[in-house]
Formats: sequence, C-alpha cells, structure tokens
Amino acid sequence: MPEDSALIPVIIGIGEINDRPKEPSEGLDSVQLMAAAARLADAEAGGLLARCDWLGIVPQISFPDLKPEALLPGLLKISPKHIELSELASGDTPIRHLNEAANAIGRGEATVALIVGGEAVRTGASRPAAPGTGGGMAAAAARRASPLRRRYGLVTPTDIYPLYENAARAAWGQSLAEGQTETGVIWSLMSEVAAQADGAWIRKPESAETIATTTAANRMIAFPYTKLMVANSAVNQGAAFIVTSQAIAREAGLEKQAIFVGAGAAAHEAEDPLERARWDAAPSMAVSLTEALAANGLSGKDLDFVELYSCFPCVPKLARRVIGWPEDRPATVHGGLTFGGGPVGNYMTHATAGMVRKLRQSGEHGLLFGNGGYCTHNHVILLSKSAPEKNPFPQDFHRQELADAARGEISVLRDDVAGVATIETYTVVYGRDGAPTYGVVLCRNAAGDRLVAKVEAEDAATIALLTDGKREPVGVTGKTELRDEILYWREG
Repeated sequence: MPEDSALIPVIIGIGEINDRPKEPSEGLDSVQLMAAAARLADAEAGGLLARCDWLGIVPQISFPDLKPEALLPGLLKISPKHIELSELASGDTPIRHLNEAANAIGRGEATVALIVGGEAVRTGASRPAAPGTGGGMAAAAARRASPLRRRYGLVTPTDIYPLYENAARAAWGQSLAEGQTETGVIWSLMSEVAAQADGAWIRKPESAETIATTTAANRMIAFPYTKLMVANSAVNQGAAFIVTSQAIAREAGLEKQAIFVGAGAAAHEAEDPLERARWDAAPSMAVSLTEALAANGLSGKDLDFVELYSCFPCVPKLARRVIGWPEDRPATVHGGLTFGGGPVGNYMTHATAGMVRKLRQSGEHGLLFGNGGYCTHNHVILLSKSAPEKNPFPQDFHRQELADAARGEISVLRDDVAGVATIETYTVVYGRDGAPTYGVVLCRNAAGDRLVAKVEAEDAATIALLTDGKREPVGVTGKTELRDEILYWREG
C-alpha cells in the first residue's frame, strides 16, 4: 500500500432514486429523496456512511422551506464536522463538491465524505407553496433578473442559451438544418444511453429526426430548441455518492469497486448572463476543460467516457469541440438532462454515479463536466479505474486568471440607440400553442455599441428571417427603432 493511500480519494458507493407516485402530492420531498439516495450509496459502501465527517449538499428549490443541512444528519444518523451547502442550485455544484471533498481527504481533514442532492419538482408543484416562494423556477429567475433582461424577455435559461446556439452555429459555418441535425444526433444518442441507464427518468430511445422535427408533441420552446432538446426538470430524483480514501476502502474490502478521483479545474463568467464578450464561445468553459485534461496528463483521445452537461444543446456542442469528442459518440453516461432527468442543480450527482458504474465495467478514464447558471459556472473533474501516478490532492482547481485572460472586452449592452445595426445573435420565444410570442436580437451598430432589441410577433417577415433557415440571420443588417422605451429591430 502506498505511503499516502490514506490521502488518495476514491468513490466507493453510489445511489439513485426515481420517485413516481400515482399522485404527485404523495411523493417524497427533496430531503427524503436525498436521504433515500444516501442510504442506497451506503449499502454499496458497507455502512461506511456512519463515519461521515464531510457532507456536501446540492441545494434544492422545490421545497424552499426545507433545510437539508439541518435535517439530513439526523435522518442519516451522521455527525459531519463540515457541511458544505452553496447558496444557489447550480449545475456544476456536485463536481465542485467532489473536488472539495477530495481536497479534504487529500489534506487529511476528512475520512468519509457524502455528496448528495435531490429535487422533488413534481411533488413540490402539486403542494401549496410557502408565502413568497410561488411561481416555480421561472418566477424565481424573474426575481433575480435585471430590469433590462425582464424588459426584453431574457429571463430564464431557456431564453438565454439559444443566443449561444445561434451565434456558434453561424461561427461554425453550419446551416440551420446542419445545426439541428447535429443536435438530433447527439440527443438521440443520449436517449439511447438513458434507455439503459440505472436512474434515468425517461427510458425511451428517440430518433434524431424526431428530436429535430417540430410537432405538436415536440413544440418549439425557444428557437431553435424543441421540447426534446431542453432539460426536463419535472422530475422527482435523488442521487448520492460516498468518497473515502484508498486506505479505508482497502481496509473495508471495497477496493475492487473503488473509482479514483483525478484532478479538476473550474472557471466562470460574469453572473449577469448578458455580460459576455462573445456568444459563439465560452472562455471559462474551454479553460476548465483543457486545464482539467492537462492536470491529468491526458487529451480527449484518452477518454473512454464523458458527461458533457446538456441542459441545452449548445453546451455539449461547445464542449465537445474543445476536447475533440466526436459527434457520433455518446456525450453522456446517464442520458442527459432531457432523458436522464434534469433535477435542477443535481444532475451531475446522477452523472457521477453513472460514470462510476461505467468505469467499474470497462474503460479507464471518464471526464465529468458540469455547467451552471447561464453558461456561467464550469467545473470539470476526471475519474479513473486505476490510481494516479501521483495523488493530485490537495489541489488548487481554480483557473479564473486564465479564463479572464482569454476573454475579450465585455461591451455594455444598451437599448437606447436607434439606427442601423447588424445581428450578432438572436432567438424567438414561443408559447404553449406553438406560436411565436416575441423575438430578441443582440446587434451592433457602426459605432461599436452592442444593443438588445425586440422583434414583435406580428412582424411576420422578421420572424421568418430569424427562423425559416433560408439564409443566416447572423450578420444581417437592419434598423432599430425606439418605441415606448423598448428598442425594436427589423430588416431594412
């Protein structure tokens, strides 16, 4: 046994639960889901959870009156010295917790760590909301959005992520049809993975054509994303995994099922999703991915499996180009946030469980990439079947200086300049009836001002320009007009 085996972190237990009561109101709440998943992980870990001295909890939003940090220790009969709970539910949180737990073990400050999360969105939506917490995720997003974002309908992630999709597609030289085909292929492979994945929410394969085709059952949400392309948060899911040292795993007779934790990297963009230097790339994402691979002495070709966060197609599309991951290889081990399920900030806990299962069966290296906010927070880490040549923990996983250096100037977004302006990116938001409700374009004028402008649903010609695929809207020049304190754009 290596001298530092007590400081080498490994994952030795995983657990997932899907709760599907006949009546949603009778389902488990978020904390009960967390406890159930933790007990399943402990069943694999041979009862080591009783020794838990480090607890990382992914925040839940479906039951805002519940405090898991106060309730879980009693439910699980554990007494952690350290409890980590971030303020907001973010898609990168499980991977950040894993890196922090591995650091605690690498420093000798922790021996057994539990990372756990759960969301009972279906159950929570069926019960009366606590005062001041009603309206669901969209209402919560609106409360946090700036007046400018609210004025132009750029409030939820569904409104924002298409701005990346449309800008990147144009930058890559793809037609609309080619971009949608790529999404269809990637998402179809995800549905096939979900059909075979323990813990996935939807276990029905879908063809690439079905995913990319707009129908009554697969309506357009925000152009160019259909319902089958976006995260499915209407789930009741919990997941957990237990991290300990190689030495403890060996003493407990669990070393054969142990998966080693490799080095990680993280960086972020500004919290305001409209404070971006560009829309066809994400510097903090690229830095996090490349730095994590470099820290482990690997390239994308060395990876057997990946989990590229998939709240919306632009994220794995951007990520796979950074690491050189082919379109025709699954970008998930759990099924993605559409089919595997999108339990708000806790998806990557499920993905971690899925990666552990995969590596126990075959392969050597798996990469986990979590993304949160509005392409804002990025955290990447490696899992491996074999021990690293040199234990990377404790490590400083922050790479913010590199991301900041790679980022161009962030222009102030304005909505008070009328005149000629050229589209940088855009989207059209649709109602439940499948009809467009409004469009939004981000554009620049000759003076270099970056502008945000609306397109009225009644402006059929401009809506058609943005959505029919006959020509690329990015780069088209039009005019902005200020009316009733709202800036509008149209071609001409």
